Amino acid sequence: MRQRRLMNQINVVPYIDVMLVLLVIFMVTAPMIQPGSIDVPAAGFATDPSQVIIIEIKKDGSHAVKESPNSPSTPISDIRFIAELQALHAKYPGHKMVVAADRNLSYQKVIDTLESARQAGITQISLLTQSGATGK
Repeated sequence: MRQRRLMNQINVVPYIDVMLVLLVIFMVTAPMIQPGSIDVPAAGFATDPSQVIIIEIKKDGSHAVKESPNSPSTPISDIRFIAELQALHAKYPGHKMVVAADRNLSYQKVIDTLESARQAGITQISLLTQSGATGK
């Protein structure tokens, strides 16, 4: 009686058949899936612009503060940023804080600024948005 040689190769044909069947199933069912919709809240207007403190984040990542929308920007060093925010929050307790960031800035820098404001004790802070679809 002759001994059979062991086959040391994996037969991948059944796996390819299964993958092709799955591919066909996904191709047939994909058009039937309804895309989800996200309801984004609309941005409202500040009730009184004179009651707003604007924290600006410049293109280079530096910070500046405007104590009112019509006042000039005052630069703030990154080292004393939290202390300056605490001082502004104590000086103007009823004012709202708004972050205005450059559009080309990394969103991580905006998150870091919001986290610094939270550490300074500011619980209500908003992001400044642009109105209209021009994007300028």
